[in-house]
Amino acid sequence: MSQDDFELFQQMMGDVKPLHNDTAELKKSHRASEAQLAKREAAIWLTEDNPEYLSIDHAPMIKPDDIIEFKRDGVQDGVYRKLRLGKYPIQARLDLHRKTLKDARDEVVSFLKQCMRMDIRTVTIVHGRGERSNPPAMMKSYLAQWLSQINDVQCVHSAQRFHGGTGAVYVLLRKSDDKKLENRERHQKRMG
Repeated sequence: MSQDDFELFQQMMGDVKPLHNDTAELKKSHRASEAQLAKREAAIWLTEDNPEYLSIDHAPMIKPDDIIEFKRDGVQDGVYRKLRLGKYPIQARLDLHRKTLKDARDEVVSFLKQCMRMDIRTVTIVHGRGERSNPPAMMKSYLAQWLSQINDVQCVHSAQRFHGGTGAVYVLLRKSDDKKLENRERHQKRMG
């Protein structure tokens, strides 16, 4: 460092006062509730081979016009908003009309597994509003439950009217490990 640089540095730092408190307070860690722990325990990965983990015996019932909303911790609000508004290109679509619950469950699992294998991240699943089903919105209720139980599903939201409205959902799947690595490498090239 030259003498001129040092003098310039001292000049610029002349009115800076040292900190007297150099400790940072750490927030207490968030503890998961019993219900959250139970939910995590019940969740499945698509790599598991048994779709029976997803129940066809019980699901909290919702109404035909209810909006399905689900977002995992760690999903950025901007990403969720973009999904909710239907701004991501739909890469694949599954229609569950006229399916039994068991067939629908098996098709959802197989469809999402295939999407993960093909690095497809944004899909639409059409479930119908279920106004004529007994009980109403039965398929919709079960689908909402299943999607929240699959760890590979990052977030879900009822579709915009032009994609099926409350009779369909947008689903954002997690990035494959290959895509994560590819992104990391691309960002490092940009930074470096």
